[in-house]
Amino acid sequence: MPRTDRTETNGTTNGTDSTRGTKPAPATPAPPVTGEELRSVLAELIGVSPAEIEDDANLIRLGLGSLEMMRLVTKWRRAGLGVDFGELTSTPTFAAWNDRITQELTEKTG
Repeated sequence: MPRTDRTETNGTTNGTDSTRGTKPAPATPAPPVTGEELRSVLAELIGVSPAEIEDDANLIRLGLGSLEMMRLVTKWRRAGLGVDFGELTSTPTFAAWNDRITQELTEKTG
């Protein structure tokens, strides 16, 4: 008769080590600390070189989509920044985003 339980011979149950409990959560990525880090992150998402993102460039017109913006907001919130999707879409320039993130980081570090 075949085994009906899900315990495998390596001591795990359903892919989770039964001696340690659940799988550890993935680490939260840090938000960009410098303007150049932010510029690099945005350039990668848009598919351009960082040099092509000028301070007053409209990131939406450059090709940054709403889904990418939502992912950034989610990532930055998990990292402790109080950024808001509506705020970013109302001022979608590199300079505005950089100022906002710098303000948040300054408030957090004192």
